[in-house]
Amino acid sequence: MFLMGILMGATVYGAYVLSRCFFRVEEGHLTVLTAFGAARTEADGKTLRTWGPGLHRKLPWERAHDIPMMEQALELAGEKGGQTAMTGDGTVLRFDSTLRYVPVRDSLGHFLFGLRAPVEHITGLFSCLLRNEIANFHAPAAGPETVSGALAAANQAGENSYALIRRERRLLSQRIEAFCHKEIGRKYGVQFVGVDLTDVLPPDELDSALNAVIAAQNESDAAYARAGAECQQRVLAAARGVEIARARAAATETEILKLGEFLSELDRQNTLHLYVSRRRAEVMSESRTVYLKGQ
Repeated sequence: MFLMGILMGATVYGAYVLSRCFFRVEEGHLTVLTAFGAARTEADGKTLRTWGPGLHRKLPWERAHDIPMMEQALELAGEKGGQTAMTGDGTVLRFDSTLRYVPVRDSLGHFLFGLRAPVEHITGLFSCLLRNEIANFHAPAAGPETVSGALAAANQAGENSYALIRRERRLLSQRIEAFCHKEIGRKYGVQFVGVDLTDVLPPDELDSALNAVIAAQNESDAAYARAGAECQQRVLAAARGVEIARARAAATETEILKLGEFLSELDRQNTLHLYVSRRRAEVMSESRTVYLKGQ
């Protein structure tokens, strides 16, 4: 009985050791092996050795680190359900944002072993960057060369930070992305794709007031657009009327010139008085009342 127990224990231990000798890599993932804290590298001793999709063998004491190589989305708000940031005019906004990044194969060592908690570190880093950009965000100045440019500049001068960030959130995301590519690059073993501001909410005490301001602004913009469209239609109608009047005047001028040429030809043939008499008779025959002037 004792020997049977030893045999069964050895069998279970052997099955456990055998299961530790294989690891599976899914499609779109890479795996790095470490043994007693040291990662396996290529012959140069610097580049990490990676294993692609499939079933592979390893030593029982080696540990497999699986890394998804697809584009990943990281919610910067985490479990808090939203973050806060102070704008340039002192307004505290609540925002939700998503970070998109892709691990870099040649720099996996920085991502795995350069940071104690890579995901938490990247989340904190970009939260700080986003707060800094929101605090110092200003819209590009519109050129006052045209009336629309002057109106846009006047609107921006009196626009609050909340409305500005909501309207220019695409520009804000582009600035953050440009800063990441220029200053950070692949320092942390990932390639940053972009930051998306999914929602920007005002503070609770200003929510209704800001919504009323935005509604009034949208209404004024719509009224301005309607007035501009009506004026444009009137200008087009007036231009069309001028073209029609010009065409009618040209047709009348042509008719008068042709009639003058015809009458001149009749005068040269000494038959103009006959034509005038015939036309007078035609007109008199069609009239109902005739007024004769006494001599």
